[in-house]
Amino acid sequence: MLDPKWLLAAFGPLGVFVVMFAETGLLVGFFLPGDSLLFTAGVLAASSTLHLSLAAVIVAAAAGALLGAQAGYILGRRAGGALLVRVRSKHLHEGVARGSALLTRYGLGKAVVLARFIPVVRTVLNPLVGIAGMPAAKFALWQVIGGLLWTAGVTLAGYALGASVPNIDTYLLPIIAVVVLLSLSPLLVELVRARRSVTR
Repeated sequence: MLDPKWLLAAFGPLGVFVVMFAETGLLVGFFLPGDSLLFTAGVLAASSTLHLSLAAVIVAAAAGALLGAQAGYILGRRAGGALLVRVRSKHLHEGVARGSALLTRYGLGKAVVLARFIPVVRTVLNPLVGIAGMPAAKFALWQVIGGLLWTAGVTLAGYALGASVPNIDTYLLPIIAVVVLLSLSPLLVELVRARRSVTR
C-alpha cells in the first residue's frame, strides 16, 4: 500500500485522489506517501509503462488535496481541541507541535501553504487552523494556492525528469528514495534547530 508504483498500477488517478484526500484530510492518513506518489506519477506519466495521463493525475491529485484539506479544516472547526486530545500517535503529536510553530512563525496564510510541503504537518495543520478559528474564506484561498502549488509542482517535476531521462523506470527506486529524503529535510532542519535551542 505504501509503494507508489504499485498504487499507480493498481488504481491509477483514482488511487492518487484517495491518497491525497486521506493524507490531507484524515488524521489516520499521515503515513501515506504523498510526495513520492506525486513525483512517481509524474515520472510514469512521461513514460509509456502505465499509460498514465498527466492531466488526469494532476486533476485527481489537486481534487484530493483540496477536498481533503477542507474536510480536515471542517473536522477541526466542529470537533475543537478535543480532536487532538484523542490522538495517541507520537508522530501526529510531533506534527501538531511543528504545525503550531509554523503558525507562530509565518502566520495563518503562509503556514497553510508551507505545510503542504512538509510530511505529517500537512495532515495536522488543516484541523489545527480549524480549531484556531481561521476564517473559512481565508483558509479556502490559501489552501487552494498551497494545494495547487504542491500537487501540480511535484507532479510536473517528476514529469520533467521522466521526459528527459531515457528508461527512467530502471532508476525509479533510488529516485523515490531521494524524493522521500528531500521531503523529510524540513523536519530534519527543525529537529536540529530544536536541539540547538535546548543546548543553549
